[in-house]
Amino acid sequence: MWQHARHALAGTCMTSKRLCFEPGHKPKCLVVVDDTAEWDRAVYYASRWAIRAGGGVVMLRIVEPEQQSQEWLGVADIMRAEAQEAAEAALDRAAGRANGIAAITPERVIREGAPMEQLLAVIDEDPDIAMLVLAANPGAEGPGPLVALLAHAVGTFPIPVTIISGALSDQSVDSLS
Repeated sequence: MWQHARHALAGTCMTSKRLCFEPGHKPKCLVVVDDTAEWDRAVYYASRWAIRAGGGVVMLRIVEPEQQSQEWLGVADIMRAEAQEAAEAALDRAAGRANGIAAITPERVIREGAPMEQLLAVIDEDPDIAMLVLAANPGAEGPGPLVALLAHAVGTFPIPVTIISGALSDQSVDSLS
């Protein structure tokens, strides 16, 4: 899923200055809502942080394009529409969770393309995004694809990255955020 992401980070050149703490702006957390079980921990932390910081939350769902050939374009269009519907449903669940936690209405962004390129583009386009919040899988299979990738590239990432353990309870996250 996150192949070639190191190349995307290697060429990272943020064109927009972070404005999150300037007058007229407010800091925002960016959360990637994916198909991992631990996305809820990232949403929970970001929502609690938004309350305390007086900030907001941006939820991003990335839809990777399917490989398509000429004879299957009609099928690809149907698959794209289904992927968009699934993305909307995932963001609906995540936004409902954030609203229940912090009575906030997060911004919702759906992007299609290479995941790391889209993640970096969203950060570049919104100068109020102050931090990326991810949750790590506590299981033996590893922390998850995005967390694993960013662990190797966090030194070149354009904003701070906060990684929450997927094993933390709501009460534990409350005490940290």
